Amino acid sequence: MAKCDVCNKDHLFGSKVSHSNRKTNRAWKPNVKKIRIIDNGTPKSINICTRCLRSNKVTRAV
Repeated sequence: MAKCDVCNKDHLFGSKVSHSNRKTNRAWKPNVKKIRIIDNGTPKSINICTRCLRSNKVTRAV
């Protein structure tokens, strides 16, 4: 599922609008990566969006 475990960012819904102004449903999904982090001294694998990853909201495991 495209959901960030840190900030709970989820997919958004909207309309795709064609040149002739016809509207169909579409979804925007966040850019989510699966990485290993250090949580209370133990390594753990989570799904995190790239914005949280870039902002250093977690400590990556090496």
